[in-house]
Amino acid sequence: MVTRYELLRELGLLPVWRSRAPNAAIPTAEPTAAEAPSTAGEAATVYAITPVDRAQHIAALEWPAFASDVTACTACGLCRTRNKAVPGVGDVRAHWLFVGEAPGAEEDARGEPFVGQAGRLLDNMLAALGMRRGNNVYIANVLKCRPPGNRTPEPFEVESCRPYLDRQIALIGPKIIVALGKSAATTLLNVDATIASLRGRVHRYQGVPLVVTYHPAYLLRNLPDKAKAWEDLCLARATMRRLHDGGEETSRLQLGGADPI
Repeated sequence: MVTRYELLRELGLLPVWRSRAPNAAIPTAEPTAAEAPSTAGEAATVYAITPVDRAQHIAALEWPAFASDVTACTACGLCRTRNKAVPGVGDVRAHWLFVGEAPGAEEDARGEPFVGQAGRLLDNMLAALGMRRGNNVYIANVLKCRPPGNRTPEPFEVESCRPYLDRQIALIGPKIIVALGKSAATTLLNVDATIASLRGRVHRYQGVPLVVTYHPAYLLRNLPDKAKAWEDLCLARATMRRLHDGGEETSRLQLGGADPI
């Protein structure tokens, strides 16, 4: 006879989410061996925070506890293959928020986003706008842990990590968001679309203007598209200026000139 545990395992639905008592502490680790099914074939109770409870817990986080909570997270399993969690870095009251896909090898080693070759290009992009990381700029990724081999994040991993990004945006309160690459853009905008179709216009994320551009890692492999990325950055800068001046944003902006990044 197939047990409930075996059935759920085959369907990929483990762990079994079951709430503790109302005042019980929120667990941060996966079930221990003692919680595994008995040899008699009976399914043992696996206690874990429910998805709703977890989302509420993350939505209530403040900055002092944010990084440690990310580090303790075991929701998607990437914690088992990563070196360091990469919560984010920068000015926690920044007007500019840049969001990428996931940490790479160097980011995983140092625990900071965009520190490799792509990170140096991002720094050049910021410098072209007269900005630098940490000064009115915050940098984060959709995923806070590196997927093995820099593979594309699985939808389950994105959804598991999404509450952390949502909380960061709520805490920062940015004036504008720049989505770096298709993964960040489609996650934030909740659409399935090409980056070409998303570029060149101002979107909204919970009322915050959002501009889509290419990921710096992509630009390193496709240098001709750096000119397009500069157009996107100019659109973001023009949008910020209009917000500062109290004007209305335009849906499209055509910009020429040299490519400084």
